[in-house]
This record gives sequence, C-alpha cells and structure tokens, in this order.
Amino acid sequence: MDSSPRARRESLHVEPTDLVGAARHYIRDLVYGANDGVITTFAVVAGVTGGTLDSIAVLVVGAANLLADGLSMGVGNYHGIRSEERVREAQLLPELEAHPVKHGVATFMAFVVAGAVPLVPFLIPGLPHRFIWSSILSLLVLFAVGAARVTVSTGRWWTSGLEMLSLGAIVGLVAYGAGAGVASLVDWVR
Repeated sequence: MDSSPRARRESLHVEPTDLVGAARHYIRDLVYGANDGVITTFAVVAGVTGGTLDSIAVLVVGAANLLADGLSMGVGNYHGIRSEERVREAQLLPELEAHPVKHGVATFMAFVVAGAVPLVPFLIPGLPHRFIWSSILSLLVLFAVGAARVTVSTGRWWTSGLEMLSLGAIVGLVAYGAGAGVASLVDWVR
C-alpha cells in the first residue's frame, strides 16, 4: 500500500456537469481573463495611439500582446493553482482543484476573445476614428462582462458592469497619457 501524502489525500473538487455549474466553477478565470484581455489590449491601443503611431503599429503590437500576454496569463493561472495544490498536499489538506490546466485554458481563451475586441476597428479598412470605435467597443465589453458576472453570482448587473467599465476607463486614460507623454518627450529630445 502506498503511504505517500498523495495516496491519502482526499479531493473536494467537484467537476461541473452543466453550463451554469461550469460558469460558476470557472467564473474567476473567465472574468479575470476577459477583464485583463480587454484592459491590456485597450491599454496597448491607447498607448500606441497616444504615441501617434499608425494603425499597423496598433495591430502589430496589439496582436503580439494579445497572444503573449494571454498565454502568460493562462500559464500563470495554471502554475498558481498547481502551486496552491502542492502546498495543500504538503499540509495533508484535501485537494480543491483537480484540473489546473482547464483553468489556465479558460483564462487564456477569455483573454484572447475579449482582448481581440479593441483591435477590431483597426482591421476594418477605411474606418474613420478607429481609436474612438476601439474605446467604445472596449467599454461596452467591460460593462457586459461585469454585468454578466451576476448571472451566476449575486449583485446588481448595472453596478457590476459600471465597476468594470470605470476601472477599464481609468487604465485606458493612463495608457493614452503615457503614450502621449512619451511621444512628446521623444519629440522634445530630438
């Protein structure tokens, strides 16, 4: 008989069997990934636009950020859950999460899907005011993700939506200001 801590360890993990159960189980990963995806990509768009770079630069930097940061977030979530489970194992505590890979994938997918939204206006040839459209779409997605949280939790949908929208707007303004500030500094140094 195996007497290692792993052999004696019980699991409290319950795998969801329906859509609502899955949404509740992965809500942290989905909200975390979607929120960071939209905010991070929009911050890149705002920073590059504030720095007066062209649409191609927005797409190149935005797409690179979308994939690299999304993958980093998914891997980070996986490692975080795995590390926590190893600590619980060392303490002979029951397992809480049996599938950290699924959580990492959920974070990555939410990041990429939501994070692609700020780039959409830059893919439409001849669209005027791309940054304004990117801003509007990003804020709408932030509000929608925030509001959607309450379908599997508690709270008011509009309060939750406004909370995510407000924080995203602040990050976008900071990124735009940083891009504009760096561009002005570079022009001044030249």
